[in-house]
Amino acid sequence: MSIHPKKQELKLSILNIATIMNGDTPSKTIQDAIELVQLADQLGYTRYWFAEHHNTSNQVSTAPDLMSMYAAARTERIRIGAGGIMLPNHSSFKVAENFSLLEAAHPGRIDLGIGRASGTDALTAYALRRSQEVVNFPEQLNELLSFFSRNFASDHPFRNIEVISGEPAIPELYMLGSSDGGLNFAVKEGLGLAFASYLSPQMTVPVLRAYKERFKPSVFMSVPRSIVSTIVITAETDDEAKYLAAPLELLWARMYAGTLMQGQPFPSLEEAHSHVYSLAEKEARKENRNRFIIGGIKTVSDQLRNLASETMVDEVMLWEAYTDKVARHKAYKLLADEFKLSSTH
Repeated sequence: MSIHPKKQELKLSILNIATIMNGDTPSKTIQDAIELVQLADQLGYTRYWFAEHHNTSNQVSTAPDLMSMYAAARTERIRIGAGGIMLPNHSSFKVAENFSLLEAAHPGRIDLGIGRASGTDALTAYALRRSQEVVNFPEQLNELLSFFSRNFASDHPFRNIEVISGEPAIPELYMLGSSDGGLNFAVKEGLGLAFASYLSPQMTVPVLRAYKERFKPSVFMSVPRSIVSTIVITAETDDEAKYLAAPLELLWARMYAGTLMQGQPFPSLEEAHSHVYSLAEKEARKENRNRFIIGGIKTVSDQLRNLASETMVDEVMLWEAYTDKVARHKAYKLLADEFKLSSTH
């Protein structure tokens, strides 16, 4: 039997991909994201990250650095950052500049999660980069880290380039992962690791345990810092949570059954509860059950503690997936109360 972490030791954070819900406008979606980060700040959540996606019909978080600037200016304590910046889309120098500037403006509150994928289709990736060259990610990551630490080799052409004047302003650095690729870079470079359990449920425990066992200290991080990211829908009762989870389950069933049409929005509660599942969608829904944690607050808290214990982490990041704003805020308040966040922030 796994031993639960003490209640007050489990940190909770939020990942927001700024999904347009219920036909809202992009402006309304951004405002809802800011209202949630302000609530999370008040409740004692540890960090709040924005994802990077491009050329999607229902996600507006195309620039996590800009979203982070907006959110950090409207909060006081919570850590803010990117989960993540898809490094192949960008110049390492520009990423270092942007996040050094954020860290200088909000010292000790900025995170940079680094992704290895493009987060979009090939044509959009080309539009972002204006290049069809194959990205050498290890070289690009090495450049980014060298800009932060100012330790380029003496013969490197970038050795005299500074991203910010004066003392280096370095955000807390994490590799993102849903496989062992992110793990290997995090271990080699001495960075944190944030693992998306909902993308690779079977790999979650072995990868995060391997990170703790293999981590080597660096100038960026002296001890291992790992985060497990999962999708949680909770409420006061199991039945209420299952009702609220219907849009999430339908969306993912469509994705894995191949019935999600291009441009199709995130389902509403009404659509999800009136939808007749095809046989393929029913099977996908069944297979997706281990990607989510759905239930009343007591059910969910037990599962989160088990997940944290099994993965050897002290922080869980919750992928934001509520379509109802009132239910969303209530759920995060329930979680904050259950895990006594305010007293440990």
